[in-house]
Amino acid sequence: MSTSGKRTPASATQGRAKLPLRASLPPKSAASPRATKSRSRPRGESSLTTGRARRVLKVGTLTTSLGGSYIWQALKRPFQSQERTDRDLLDAHVRNAIRIVERSTELKGAFMKLTQMLSMRSDLLPPEALEVLSTVQSSVPPMSYDVIRTQVTNELGAPPEQLFERFEPDAFAAASLGQVHRAVLPGGDDVVVKIQYPGVEDTVVQDLKNVKALLQTLSRIGRDVMRQKIDASELYAELEERLREELDYVKEAANLREFGRRFADDPEVVIPEPFPAFSSRRVLTMSALEGYPLQDILGPGVDQDLKDWVAIKYFRVLWRQVFEFGILHTDPHPGNYLVTHHPHLCMLDLGSVRIFPEPIRAAYVDLSRAILDDDDDGMADAFLRLGFLDRGDDPAPLIRIMRLVFEPVLHDEPFDPREYRSMDRAMEAASIGFEHRIFKTPGHRVFLVRALIGLESYVQQFGTVTNWHRLFRDCVERAPRRR
Repeated sequence: MSTSGKRTPASATQGRAKLPLRASLPPKSAASPRATKSRSRPRGESSLTTGRARRVLKVGTLTTSLGGSYIWQALKRPFQSQERTDRDLLDAHVRNAIRIVERSTELKGAFMKLTQMLSMRSDLLPPEALEVLSTVQSSVPPMSYDVIRTQVTNELGAPPEQLFERFEPDAFAAASLGQVHRAVLPGGDDVVVKIQYPGVEDTVVQDLKNVKALLQTLSRIGRDVMRQKIDASELYAELEERLREELDYVKEAANLREFGRRFADDPEVVIPEPFPAFSSRRVLTMSALEGYPLQDILGPGVDQDLKDWVAIKYFRVLWRQVFEFGILHTDPHPGNYLVTHHPHLCMLDLGSVRIFPEPIRAAYVDLSRAILDDDDDGMADAFLRLGFLDRGDDPAPLIRIMRLVFEPVLHDEPFDPREYRSMDRAMEAASIGFEHRIFKTPGHRVFLVRALIGLESYVQQFGTVTNWHRLFRDCVERAPRRR
């Protein structure tokens, strides 16, 4: 794709996207973290469930109900046909997914983040249950303005009406750890202000101690019901590290600056600019970027040329992060990307960023080269370096899985991503893994898989037919093997 043209400063508020559309799109959206548009509830209606004893009780009750439901299924099994057993077990999976969603929405904080992570763990629960878990991302009510006003005052030393020329009291976006308000700085800059829920840091510390019990239950479910050996320690460690980063808005501001620096040579990528004078550890003020979220571009009535541009741009941007930078924006939620006029791709909500140590980054580059070159020995070496296999393990089953997963980029010809049967490939890959007991999941894999699932979903929905092999090889060849 062409990268010519004048770069639009990240600090500038983007105008209404002038996109080549056949039908009108919904109103534009501003920068937000995992935006869930909603009006503020009446004062005092929404609050975090706090207090260690209360949260322990709620998590403990959930863990007990999940485990109990599967024990009941096991007790009934000898008296039922296999068809009835399978149907009842699926029903139990879905009911338990709903329980997790309901509890995570009530508890917010770390527990909601855990639920969002579980929504991509096909090794723990079947697709029907994972679909239920994914709905938690759009079910967060905002807190009252009184609570937010107090938080801003405590963090920045003055209430919003004194700090900003204008501050909208109604949140336009709410997420698991905080919510976002539109505002205008004294100098006239349009900004968005991300405010962490008061007390959420304490609940995260509590939840990180409590979720181990739930993870252990889910591991037992994976072992006894899904016939899989699940090691939750890596998942827990990755969850803890990412959550602690997301609680620190100073760190997120640094991420914004770092991604702005990394993509400075690409005029088609825009990153919000942070305003340190109006930010703190729990309040982050950044430039407002106007555009259309990805879900709007995915809808009917949008020109295929625009869809193709977004699909290819998103593909290149993601792999550039992995192969060249070794720094990955780990949240592929469609609300975290905007498309503006010209067009530009805007990346939002950089609180969750995974840094790959240089040996890991280089190993992913070498693995991708080996996949493209059909080099079994190269893949086997990369598996060891990445921790997917131990020395002495047979790499052949994992090589088969790689060829299934990367099928769209294996052949030097146009490929229609809609012909890639994701569920069939996932089931076949899972069967190979189960048969050969491939269960190692190093921490760096957790959020990379999340990002790749997002990429696959978008590419398929955009329906972009192109030579994905050449695009992928170009991304790989641009990356250094080792620094």
